[in-house]
Amino acid sequence: MNERQIWVVWGGVFTDTNFTILEPGTEELHGPYHDEATATRAWQDHMRRKVDIATHRLFVMLAQPTKVA
Repeated sequence: MNERQIWVVWGGVFTDTNFTILEPGTEELHGPYHDEATATRAWQDHMRRKVDIATHRLFVMLAQPTKVA
């Protein structure tokens, strides 16, 4: 059985260039996208808009459902 995959673009402006802690209120979530290529194009588009902010970073991520016990 083919499982459907959902991709998202997530990130924002981080507190420093370690990219571990987001500044409050800067979170971004784009998607869902049905394939990685479309998510990557969206990532490129959103990154270009804030290229001058050194601590802005977005990630293309595969959304995984959690299992309910």
